[in-house]
Amino acid sequence: MSTLPEVVPATYSAWPVAIGTAARLSNVSAKMVRHYESMGLLASVARTDSGYRQYAEADVRTLQFIKRCRTLGFSMLEIAELVDLWHNRKRTSASVKRIAQKHVEDLSQRIDAMQAMQRTLVSLLDHCHGDERPECPILDDLAGNCCRPGA
Repeated sequence: MSTLPEVVPATYSAWPVAIGTAARLSNVSAKMVRHYESMGLLASVARTDSGYRQYAEADVRTLQFIKRCRTLGFSMLEIAELVDLWHNRKRTSASVKRIAQKHVEDLSQRIDAMQAMQRTLVSLLDHCHGDERPECPILDDLAGNCCRPGA
């Protein structure tokens, strides 16, 4: 059973579909569909005699899965692992949890770093007069003048 939101209408029955329809149904651009296919995140899709890609419902579901992973900030490497695990019915949930836990830890580190940046910028804003004077502690800090002898 898929945990993806029901994006493909249950009554949709025109499978397979062209890339534009697959892109629309999965809320992914056609360019990204081709990119994901080139990265191996999508299995090779069928083609018409004239070479047009034809996407099955399972392909669109995979695109939706990838889109959700991207929304949650997973890297392409992590997404590749998650797609493989999603398609592998012999997977262990521990494998999936390990990837998600590492991602949460990475997000926490990035949030901490961003909060430190924010605190620094707020401090610089507090020291900047923001008037007609040319002196600017924000520019001084960005230029590294804070750490030079005699600055």
